Amino acid sequence: MWVLVFQRIFIDAFLDMIYFPVWWYTGGVKHAIIWCFNLFKSGNEILAPSLWLQNIFVPMFGQWDWQGRIISFFMRLAQVIGRTFALVVWFIVCLALFFVWLLLPVLVIYSLYLSIIK
Repeated sequence: MWVLVFQRIFIDAFLDMIYFPVWWYTGGVKHAIIWCFNLFKSGNEILAPSLWLQNIFVPMFGQWDWQGRIISFFMRLAQVIGRTFALVVWFIVCLALFFVWLLLPVLVIYSLYLSIIK
């Protein structure tokens, strides 16, 4: 009885090791793309440069005189530029995380290869 249980466990473990790279580059890539897209969407919701752009001509703090409008415009313009730049950096971080996901098994195998050689 125990022999059959251990045999089944070892066969399943062996098949999982063989199937792992296939899953990593098919279903895992799909999961990683969805995760990175949601991470980017979350960054866009937090930074919200489009919201600042929609309100670029609305005076801040109820200052409806021309000085308040000028200050508000340039302040919001600086916010739009800064937040757009931050969103581009966030997009690059999300892409980098996705490429790390793709390269991780290759790097692990290469590290194992180097550790066995030396």
